[in-house]
Amino acid sequence: MDLTRRDFLGHLGAGIVSRYLGPVADLWADQAEKAPARQRYRIGVCDWMILKRQRPGAFELASRIGVDGVEVDMGPLGDRETFESRLADPGFRGQFLTEAHRYRLEICSIAMSGFYAQSFAERPTVQRMIHDCIETAKILSVKVAFLPLGVRGDLIKYPQLRPIIVERLKAAGAMAEQVGVTIGLETSLDAAGDLALLEQIGSPAIRIYFNFANAVKAKRDICSELQVLGKDRICQIHCTNEDGLLLQDDPQIDMPKIKRTLDLMGWAGWLVLERSRSAKNPHDVVGNFGSNARYVRSVFQAG
Repeated sequence: MDLTRRDFLGHLGAGIVSRYLGPVADLWADQAEKAPARQRYRIGVCDWMILKRQRPGAFELASRIGVDGVEVDMGPLGDRETFESRLADPGFRGQFLTEAHRYRLEICSIAMSGFYAQSFAERPTVQRMIHDCIETAKILSVKVAFLPLGVRGDLIKYPQLRPIIVERLKAAGAMAEQVGVTIGLETSLDAAGDLALLEQIGSPAIRIYFNFANAVKAKRDICSELQVLGKDRICQIHCTNEDGLLLQDDPQIDMPKIKRTLDLMGWAGWLVLERSRSAKNPHDVVGNFGSNARYVRSVFQAG
């Protein structure tokens, strides 16, 4: 989150800080100011995939898994007008941030995973949903919001949805620009298609949240796709494949080659673990994500 004391207090507001966080705010701000130079690549994990969606316990579990941060979900959508998010409550946010500080973990991004299944093009209250996510990111001093277009916003299967999706993303980009938040899109398009989509949207606040699994599923070369997009178009990366094999055993993910590619591109940022759970023991959260975290760390943070 790269907070200074002034940034931290300014985002949360003095009343919230004094009432709900007490000395934690000062400790966290001091820690951020004194933090050593960061790793070029940092490792995160999705809270909903470790079964701790918007739970303070996600940070303790993430600490055991061995990551640097947590991607926090906005909560389910269902038929609601907006996400069912407890982070709207200042008291809960205070508890949440206290746990993040306790385990020295960052919130690397805020996710709108509800759009994996819901239609970004068709839901009538999308503007409110985006607003609520951006406001949450702003309050928590998080710079990236993850937006998957999902199965019902697949621009290859449903090209007729493109005009409305572009229109809504232009509006979302304008909101995000005002507060310095980047919205990271996950689409079904190839890298060239993503570039064309970004060009059509025309907002510097809209970039691509790259997912290794999507490239593999579509039989695209991960490294080539990364190079086509370029470092300035990729805000974060979901650094896993579909479930079945741990990353270290997956022949479809050449992690050392990916690192060399990202090094040459000059990219730096968060690599967030989403899936790649072993078929032999898919319910072992610490075992699966811990193994993947150790492997990614050995490739990207060695030395």
